[in-house]
Amino acid sequence: MSDVPMIGDPVLAVAVRAARRAASVVVDAARDLKRLPTFSKEHLEIASSAGDEARSAIVATIGAAFPEHEILARDGEKAEADDPSPYKWIVEPIDGGANFAHGYPRYAVTIALTHGTEVTHATVLDPLHDELFTAVRGKGAQLNGAPIRVSACTRLEEALVGTVFPARGSGKMASYLPLMNAVMKRCAGLRRAGSTSLDLAYLAAGRLDGFFVTSLRAGDIAAGALIVKEAGGRVGDFAGGVEFLRTSEVIASAPGLFTPLREAIAAARA
Repeated sequence: MSDVPMIGDPVLAVAVRAARRAASVVVDAARDLKRLPTFSKEHLEIASSAGDEARSAIVATIGAAFPEHEILARDGEKAEADDPSPYKWIVEPIDGGANFAHGYPRYAVTIALTHGTEVTHATVLDPLHDELFTAVRGKGAQLNGAPIRVSACTRLEEALVGTVFPARGSGKMASYLPLMNAVMKRCAGLRRAGSTSLDLAYLAAGRLDGFFVTSLRAGDIAAGALIVKEAGGRVGDFAGGVEFLRTSEVIASAPGLFTPLREAIAAARA
């Protein structure tokens, strides 16, 4: 498989190269983890250092190509570039860190470029299954170089829906549980895989029909949201607007499922 997607976008090519370099670090660390008992001291150290090394690989690759751009960590702090830039990279070297540390095969390297308030380029790489999801604003979404589209599902009763639980101890858990119960009672199945970017990538590829979350960070959602949109899906906040990065409440789905899913959530919050 070529590392350069069919659309041939040079900026995306840098993102893909950065993701590949980070993935090589992650894969090597995953092999080391398999040799150790879970929860050993060495196990924790390997898992922690893998994220740091993978992120360094991303920063070095992007920084060499675009030294004037800012590179943000998942919680928004600036990692590179001293001068303000309208171009900002949002990176998550291991989205699904708990999965990675436990050897559960659902995690991804996630990279997105924003220009102002718009996400323009996105890369989500699943290193274990060698699946590369990419998108460029206005140019569609791809999986390993082939175009992808969201599903045609329009009925919540037939939909497979992904979600993310709030973190343990989060103040949002109490408000999330009624939503989870309401959606679970109506949809065909609810899935929680532990990697937001992969959930959204799967939605873009038609493997999931819908997705919702009540708490997120930009590094978890930015790349996947663009991939969903470019695959023909809808992404919005719980009110149906576009302020999901500010509100931290997101619904993403096939276009015909967005309203039913939003209405089910709204009814549970009433």
